Amino acid sequence: MKTIKKLSFAFIFTLLGVTLFSCKKNDDNKLELSPSQILSSTPWETTKAVNEKGESISLTNPSVAGSVGFAYFKANGKFTIFSLQDAPRIQGDWTVSADGKTRTLVARNASDKELFTRQVEITVLTSKEFTYRIYPNEDNRNVYFDIVHTPTQHAEPEFVFTPTQILSSTNWETTGATNEKGENVSLSDPNVVGSVGFAYFRPNGTFAIYGLNDVLRIQGDWTVSADGKTRTLVAKNPAGEVLFTRVVDITVLTTKEFTYRLYPNNADRSVYLNIKHTPTDHREP
Repeated sequence: MKTIKKLSFAFIFTLLGVTLFSCKKNDDNKLELSPSQILSSTPWETTKAVNEKGESISLTNPSVAGSVGFAYFKANGKFTIFSLQDAPRIQGDWTVSADGKTRTLVARNASDKELFTRQVEITVLTSKEFTYRIYPNEDNRNVYFDIVHTPTQHAEPEFVFTPTQILSSTNWETTGATNEKGENVSLSDPNVVGSVGFAYFRPNGTFAIYGLNDVLRIQGDWTVSADGKTRTLVAKNPAGEVLFTRVVDITVLTTKEFTYRLYPNNADRSVYLNIKHTPTDHREP
């Protein structure tokens, strides 16, 4: 009988131990969810914005519109942000401080070069809400907007850089030329030499092109068509007066190559030269 009682008590204590262990495990799971894990646990959608008075602000208000969209913070430290219309906005790297009080974004361009770093204060970070604070004027911390995000099932769109973003993502150097037969043409060829050099297409829409000897050749404004098939240069003198406009056909535009086509005789489109450029670390003189 004593043996049976001992076995019964032992069985009861074993059950209690399993129950206590299970509770501890569940509690530990909750405690172990870090701010980074919370933020990367779901996609987020901007659903509200309020000012320092607690008043709701329209998501189209210019003061908050730039912060509105769908955000995807991946566990590997990468992020993408899209507008509510699925237009790509920014992508790059993200981190959250260990105490969950700040989020940092390092935005990167098509060539993975850093564009800027942006840090915001987090006011709420739970599995149900992610809210951060922005200040229209950093010198006046009494005026602010809280940007509220809630979990969403919205599927992440493909992040595709525009032709303009690709061309401005790096500096370019002329590294080759071929004719319509695919034959290599010397960069010193009279039909090619005027297009050889270092090109700097700035995100603000201005450009500068230098010879390989770092002598400035032309500068002004530039654009690329939305389909990436043509590039337009508006050359200007130092006073800002337009000198000429030049449009060329683009045959290749990726983060690894930019090639456009020249026609020695515009009346004969069967004869042409492809001017190839590749990324360079050569700094703008």
